[in-house]
Amino acid sequence: MAYRTLFLTERGLRHQRDALAAAPPELDIVMLRQPDAATLRPHLADAVFLISERSGVIDRALIAAAPRLKMILRLGSLAHDIDLDAARAAGIVVATWPQRGVILVAEHLVMQMLALAKRLREVEAIARYAGDWGASRRTDEDTFAYNWSGRQGLGGLWQQTIGILGFGEIGAELARRLSGWGCRVLYQRRRRLPAWQEQKLGIVYATSDELLAESDFLVNLLPYFPTTDLALRGEHFAAMKPGAFLVSCGSGSVLDEAALAQAVRSGHLAGVALDTFEWEPLRPDNPLRRLAAESPAWNVLMTPHTAAGAPAAGVVPTRSDDYTPILRFLAGESVANRLA
Repeated sequence: MAYRTLFLTERGLRHQRDALAAAPPELDIVMLRQPDAATLRPHLADAVFLISERSGVIDRALIAAAPRLKMILRLGSLAHDIDLDAARAAGIVVATWPQRGVILVAEHLVMQMLALAKRLREVEAIARYAGDWGASRRTDEDTFAYNWSGRQGLGGLWQQTIGILGFGEIGAELARRLSGWGCRVLYQRRRRLPAWQEQKLGIVYATSDELLAESDFLVNLLPYFPTTDLALRGEHFAAMKPGAFLVSCGSGSVLDEAALAQAVRSGHLAGVALDTFEWEPLRPDNPLRRLAAESPAWNVLMTPHTAAGAPAAGVVPTRSDDYTPILRFLAGESVANRLA
């Protein structure tokens, strides 16, 4: 027997195909991308499981229209838009399932920010290659040559303002990882989070203009849509705080890379770190790549779209883990991260 399963997503065809390819035979899946109420309603009557990928309102009316529903699974950690009271009243299990790739990207963003603040490319190059830095003495507790290369502008994350543009699951995981670092975390998204969720994550809502003006580190997590194509351009970089940094694990085609390189070359921005690019693999004429090649002192950090990690050698990546909570439910086992 295959259980009718509704899979609601905001993601593109490539991610949809990967999810469907990994589906277990126990599930008969209908996948819908951002369906309106009229499209969704006919599929609710016989749905036994509902998978919601990252976001999407699941309210009392939707739950009432799905009389056979046994479980709602949110792929991600944010469940502010699910009516838990209505689910409990209907006897429906609700659980979240944090995504490994999302968490790895959040970790990568912390690395990007620290590497820029501490000018890692520049100081690592100095330590690795010989130079005439004066007489060298063996160190002990009173003998050492702190900052023997005379570097300037070295900092960190403590007491810095981090602005997250395009706040979703990755932004939430990043905010959690910055908790305890003494940072002020601003965020911007199309639909503001409820006050209780903001408080829980330790974040403050801001407009896009406020993010640009106030952030010491601007984090781009915007996905690609026609409306976000090259959405961050020269005028936006000019509106950023002088000496600020930009890090990006959002869509590469959101950023005007030539304008971004110029913002670094001019000295307005103190550095940039990107994991995604407009053209991938990187072209030789990429303006940021050329700037980084000139000197590590330009503080440009580039990684080859690896923030979400990579499987072990010989292992084919799959999304089969997404279905683990449902399979555990069917086996009569306890469900992790249960909210209702």
